[in-house]
Amino acid sequence: MESKLERRYKRLILILSFVIPIVVGVLFGVKIPNVEPLSYLPPIYASINGLTAILLVLAVIAIKKGNRKLHERLIKICMLCSVLFLGMYVAYHMTSESTPYGGEGLSKAIYFFILISHILLSILVIPIVLITFARAALGKFQQHKKIARFAFPLWLYVAVSGVIVYLMISPYYVN
Repeated sequence: MESKLERRYKRLILILSFVIPIVVGVLFGVKIPNVEPLSYLPPIYASINGLTAILLVLAVIAIKKGNRKLHERLIKICMLCSVLFLGMYVAYHMTSESTPYGGEGLSKAIYFFILISHILLSILVIPIVLITFARAALGKFQQHKKIARFAFPLWLYVAVSGVIVYLMISPYYVN
């Protein structure tokens, strides 16, 4: 029997899993007129992705060592970093034109493969991370552990690929 709290979590996860990508997609297409581009943001949000990756690895190490409290704190910080990344990413794109990738040939194919997989998995990872978090919050640690095996590598890939995309596109940013 599902508790009232479980039903609330499921509803919230469902809503956030649809609303976040839709809102980001809509805002990505909105340009704020007569505003100075926030060109300083890409290295900051790329660094936040890098920090998220490091903290995710540390969170896994913490739980493997039996330090549940540290694991929980690190995961909450990772979630906060993801929210901060998303806010800065959207703010940058609302004030700046998209930068076209200037590489050619194989590097261009690799760039677009990483970019597209990053975008698609960043959408997929939202409900997976939220479900994983909710299961832990509900004390359903066996179920949490089962899905965390998928959530961790997906989230880690999204964080690391975000840094790689930034490093590959950064030479083409207009100053």
